[in-house]
Amino acid sequence: MKKIVLLRGIFAVMAILIIAIFFSYLLGAYYNYFYPMDYKEEIIAAANKNNVSPALLASIANVESGFNEKAVSVKGAVGILQLVPSTAKWLAQKKKLSFSEEKLKDAEYNLDLGAYYLSFLLQEFESERVAICAYNAGQGNVRQWLANKEYSTDGKILD
Repeated sequence: MKKIVLLRGIFAVMAILIIAIFFSYLLGAYYNYFYPMDYKEEIIAAANKNNVSPALLASIANVESGFNEKAVSVKGAVGILQLVPSTAKWLAQKKKLSFSEEKLKDAEYNLDLGAYYLSFLLQEFESERVAICAYNAGQGNVRQWLANKEYSTDGKILD
C-alpha cells in the first residue's frame, strides 16, 4: 500500500514537471511570436561589451526602429538604435572608432555605439528612466527639464 502511494506521489510530481515544461515552452513560443527580437546575439554582445542590460537595449531598439537597421527618422536618426549622426560621430571619437554615416546602418556598429551611449547616459543621470529620456530626447533637453521646477522637483528625477 505504501508503495502505491509513493508511486502515485512520484507520478504526480512527474506530471506536474511535464505540464510546467510544456507551459514554459508555450509561453516562450507566445513571446517569440508576438514579441520577436531580431539581432538577439548582436544586442546581447553590444550590451555586455558596454555594461548595459540586454533587455533594456533590446527595448530601445524595438521602440526606436522596430529592429530595422536601415531605419532613418524624419529628424535624421539612423539605424536600429536611431542615432543622430552628430551624436554618433561624437561617440565614435570617444571610443576611438572610425566614423562614417553609412556605417550607422550596419547593425553591429550601430548597436555598439548605441549601447555605449546608453552606458554613458546611465552614468550621467541618477535614474534609468531619466537616462532613457535623454537617449530619446537628448541630454540637453533633459538637463533643461531637470532644471525646471515644473518638470523636476529635485533636479534629479523627472516628475
